[in-house]
Order: sequence, then structure tokens, then C-alpha cells
Amino acid sequence: MNKKELQIVANEVRKGIIVGVYNAKSGHPGGSLSATECLVYLYFKELNVDPQNPDMENRDRFVLSKGHAAPGLYATLAAKGYFPMKEMENLRHIGSMLQGHPTIGVPGVDMSTGSLGQGVSAAVGMALGARVDGKSYRTYALLGDGELEEGQVWEAAMLAGNRKLDNLCLIVDNNNLQIDGTLEEVNSPYPIGKKFAAFGFHVIEVADGNDFDQLDAAFGEARNTKGMPSVIVMKTLKGKGVSYMENAVGWHGQAPKADLYKVAMDELTKAGDELCQK
Repeated sequence: MNKKELQIVANEVRKGIIVGVYNAKSGHPGGSLSATECLVYLYFKELNVDPQNPDMENRDRFVLSKGHAAPGLYATLAAKGYFPMKEMENLRHIGSMLQGHPTIGVPGVDMSTGSLGQGVSAAVGMALGARVDGKSYRTYALLGDGELEEGQVWEAAMLAGNRKLDNLCLIVDNNNLQIDGTLEEVNSPYPIGKKFAAFGFHVIEVADGNDFDQLDAAFGEARNTKGMPSVIVMKTLKGKGVSYMENAVGWHGQAPKADLYKVAMDELTKAGDELCQK
């Protein structure tokens, strides 16, 4: 899949995110939109997965450690063909397959997450298990930058570095906003890269994590890194693709009402049309 095709898919995923949180009247659109390109790159370029056989034994594993960004993961899985995109209309509804955080049992979901920090430990366990069992699959986990305030992240990172888990790639969605404000206002984890390096990680800094060319280079570097785990620290724009959500802290746990839903969908439809015309 080329860059233009990935961009078109990302735009459709963004529509799915907005449809989901609007119909749920709740959810986390900002952090889902900031990670959209990363999720699309993973599922359409990087991961060895098969929607027709979601439980195949040697599939690559993915853990959405920032589980509140479930709308982004679900919309990506739908775009990949794990289930219909129309299922996004049922997000967070009672009895729906798609609940507010990823849950094992949803096709394509490898780990139930939501309590921040725990997903990283699960990913380290998956990577270590692959090594013990002599399996070739790789494990990836996406973290929020505010999530780095959880001590469990660093306990897991210590083990991963000490065991030299080069089949593990962590990704930090560094959009610099969390529910109560900027990282600096709440409890700064900076410098992020230097902290992971101290725990034995190969650090890959990405200036624009919403750019597919930069993501392609970063994931290629991670795949080729031997003898140590990798972490990709990617700067992103929270709310990317919806003008009034971009770099706005308020869209964490908040859904647009009808007027703003229309604005978002109109913007994304226009963006999609422009991509198709290029």
C-alpha cells in the first residue's frame, strides 16, 4: 500500500472515530486522532496479521496500552476488515461488541487494556513468551505520553531492557496533552527518549508521527535493531484532522454534539475528496 492509499485509509479511520464517539455520546477522540497514522501504518504495513484468521498462532501482537484510544483501534480494525465499520455506531452501547476500552474477544484485540501502564507489562510478557517458545512474532505497544507517569511503565521497561527483547517495539504518542493539561503542567516525563535509553532501549525520535514517510523510516529502524528493545517517540497533534479538536485539551473524554459532529464529518469528507483527486 502506497502513501496516498494509507492517507485515504487514515481519513476513513478518522471518520469512524468521530462516528463512534458521537453515537456513544462519550469517548476519547483527541488521543485516537493523534495516533491514527500510527495505527493505520501498523495494521496496513507493519504487522503480520490476517483479519480472516485473527487468532493465527504466529501473528504479530499489538497492545493498545493507552486503552482510552479504543475508538482509533476499533476504526482501524474495521478498515482492515475485522468487522464492518458500521459497528462503530454501537460504540459503548450496552450489549455492543465495542466497549469503551479494548477487550479480548473483539476480533483483532490481543489484550484488554484501560488501566494505564498495565499494557506495557503485558506486551513485555508477550515478547518474552515469544522468545521462550522460539516464536518469530514481534510485539508492539502504543502508550500515551501522560501514561509515562505510571511507575509500572518503567518497571516493565527495566525488564525489557535487561532481557534485551529486540522483538519488542514500544511507541509513545507524544501529543503533549493529557486530561488535565500539558505534560509540563501535570507531571512532566521529559526527556522521554533519554529515560528509555537509560533502561536499555534503542530510541527512535520521530518529529512528525502523523507523517507516513517518517513512520516508515522509524519502524524500519526498529525492525533492524538487534540486541535491545526499541521505542519510537513520535510527536503528534492531538485531535489531528478535525480543526476544532487540534491541540485542544478538552477533547479527552468528550464527544461532539450534532453541530460539531457535522463540522468534523464535513471537514473529513472534504479532506478525503482532496486526497482522491491528487
